[in-house]
Amino acid sequence: MALIKSVRGFSPIIGENCFIADNATIVGEVHIGSGCSIWFNAVVRGDVNSITIGNDSNIQDNVVIHGTFQKAKTVIGNRVSVGHNAVIHGCTLEDECLIGIGAIILDGAVVQSGAMVAAGSVVLEGTIVEAGYLYAGTPAKKIKPVDDKIKDMIKRISGNYALYASWFKEA
Repeated sequence: MALIKSVRGFSPIIGENCFIADNATIVGEVHIGSGCSIWFNAVVRGDVNSITIGNDSNIQDNVVIHGTFQKAKTVIGNRVSVGHNAVIHGCTLEDECLIGIGAIILDGAVVQSGAMVAAGSVVLEGTIVEAGYLYAGTPAKKIKPVDDKIKDMIKRISGNYALYASWFKEA
């Protein structure tokens, strides 16, 4: 069973029809919308600041989501996919964006709707990742507009994770 723990008087709130993996950790001031999936070894640690995750978002294996005490909360929108081993720290991920495997998004950064951050990229503190663009590198830089192929991939991954979560509900 997942570790879901209160801290500092805050208890996680989890919406309807969510899949939470058996070894996921969700702590403190965390609000997860409906239809989300929090995968194996993911840590959503709302002990020092709040974390909000919108509807139909997927937080894949080994992701760490955190914030900075009295400075930076984390807000994740609807239909967001956060790839394996990513670190999401005190930032905002708007609706329908894709964060690649192993990417790091730091305090005060904003990934706008429909944007993609490539695998292994580092989005530095305070960076604005513009809507509809692919950013890549360390530090992440604007590479090109998101084309139809990437738009389709963003939607496909989000839909696939809803399907994958349904497999575990049947077990």
